[in-house]
Amino acid sequence: MQPARRSVLIGAATAVAVPWLIGRAWAADAGTPLPIPDAIQVGASGAHVLQAVEGTRAFFAGGAPSPVKGFGQAYLGPVLRVRRGTTARIDVLNRLSEPITTHWHGLHVPGEVDGGPHAEIRPGARWSPSLEVNQSAATLWYHSHQHGATAPHVYAGLAGMLIVDDSDAPPSGLPANYGIDDLPIIIQDRAFARDGRLVYNAMGPAMMAGFRGDHILVNGAVRPLATPPAGIVRLRILNASNARIYHLRFEDGRAMHLVGSDGGLLRRPVPMRRLTLATGERAEVLVDFGSGGSARLLSEPDRNSPMGGVMGGPGGMARGMAAEPEPVADGGAFEVMRFKVDTSRTAGVRALPEAIADAAPAPALGEPVRRRRFVLDTHGAMMGGGRGQGGMGMGMTINGRSFDMSRIDLRARRGETELWQVRAGDMAHPFHVHGTSFQVVSRNGVAVDFATTGWKDTVLVDGVVELLMRFERQAGEQAPYMYHCHILEHEDAGMMGQFTVG
Repeated sequence: MQPARRSVLIGAATAVAVPWLIGRAWAADAGTPLPIPDAIQVGASGAHVLQAVEGTRAFFAGGAPSPVKGFGQAYLGPVLRVRRGTTARIDVLNRLSEPITTHWHGLHVPGEVDGGPHAEIRPGARWSPSLEVNQSAATLWYHSHQHGATAPHVYAGLAGMLIVDDSDAPPSGLPANYGIDDLPIIIQDRAFARDGRLVYNAMGPAMMAGFRGDHILVNGAVRPLATPPAGIVRLRILNASNARIYHLRFEDGRAMHLVGSDGGLLRRPVPMRRLTLATGERAEVLVDFGSGGSARLLSEPDRNSPMGGVMGGPGGMARGMAAEPEPVADGGAFEVMRFKVDTSRTAGVRALPEAIADAAPAPALGEPVRRRRFVLDTHGAMMGGGRGQGGMGMGMTINGRSFDMSRIDLRARRGETELWQVRAGDMAHPFHVHGTSFQVVSRNGVAVDFATTGWKDTVLVDGVVELLMRFERQAGEQAPYMYHCHILEHEDAGMMGQFTVG
C-alpha cells in the first residue's frame, strides 16, 4: 500500500487542510532578477557528483524559510550538459533521509541506468550510472522518480535541466551564449502559507486534478525579470510543474518561433502566438527582442479537470486548496515572467534563421509491426474506490489497472516499430514514455505534421492520439521502462505501467 498524502506546510510537524492558510501576501516580490543555474559539462573523465540535499529557502523577502530539497543546492539543481557520442559519468549521492531515484527524462539510455522507480537510492547510498549519449541535440531534464513520492520530491525541488549538445552537427544558427541569449526557463507553480512557507497538498481535488499552486516560479524565483540583449533570444522552456498546463503568450502579441521540442530541433522555425506546454514537455522558442523595451510572458488558466473545471477559477478556490494565480488580463491570464531588454548588449543572432542545419532527423520508422491501445482514467479515484493516496489512489489506472512494481505490463522488441493509441477517458493527461522519442501521427483522427511538433517523449492527450515509436535500448525485468501520466499525483497514485525491451 502506498503512503497516504496529506496537506502540509513543507517540513512542518503538523498537517493542515484549510485553504485560509494560503494567501497572496508576497505578490509584491515579483520582478527579482532571473536566476541562471550553473551549467556543468559532464563527461567520461571523472564522475560528476550530484548530491541530493536538504536545505532551506525563503522564496519571499521577509517570508519564513521553507525546508526544500535539491541537487547540489537548496532548490532544483544545475543544468547538466552532455555531448553526443560521449559517455557521461555521474555519481548521484543521496544525502536525504528518504530514498529517491534520478530519472534522465528524455535521454535514450538502457533501463538499468534510466533512473525509474526500480533504481532506488537509499539514504547515504551512491548510484553511479554511465550514460552513453547517442541522440540529437535537445533540451531534456532530470528528476526524482521514486514511486509514491515523485510528486512531493519534484515539488520540494528535486529536478533540473539536462542539455544534449551535438558538436559534430553543422552549426544551427541559433543563439548559443548560455545565460545571455540562450536562457533556461524552468516553470513551476507553487502554493505558500501566509508566512511564506511552501505548502503541498495531495488530497481530494488536488489528487484528482493534480496539485496546482497560485504563485509562478521560474528557475526558483517568483515571476522574475530577465534582461536579454537586443536581438534574437532562445528560450529553453521546461514545464516542471506537478500538474499545471501552461498556455503561454506574450502580452504585446509578439510571435514566438518554435525551433525545438522534446526530442530535438525542428527543420524550420514554426511561428506561433500561443504555446501550450503540459507537465514534462519542453520547447525551444526564439523571441525577437531587437526593438528593445519590455515584454511580459503570460499564461491562460489551466481548466483541465475531471470535474469539468468546477474546482476553481481566477481568484477562487482551486485544485490544491489554493487560488489560481492572480489574473492580469482578460480571461484570467496571469503573469509568468517579465523581460526588459538590455540595450547595452547585442545578441549574437539578429535575424530568424530560415532553416536549422542540425535539426533532428525526420521519421523513418516504417510500418508498425505491433499496435497497442491505452486508456488513461481517473474515474475510480473520483468514485473513491480502492486504496492509496487519500483513500483514492488505486482508481488511477491505465487500461483499468493501477501500477504494480512487480508486474510487467508489456514486452517490446528492440528495433521493431510500434503504433500506440492513447486515449484520455475523463480529462487531458500528459503521457510520457521512457527510453525513446516518438512521432505524433494523429490527434483525434487528424493527421499531425511532424514539421510542427518534431520528436516527442511527452504528449498531451486530450481525446485520442496515435504515436509511432521504436525502441533501440534494452530494458530488462529488474529495470524496466515506464509509461505514465506526467501529472505527478496521478503517476504516484497508479496511472503508470512498465515494460521491457529485449
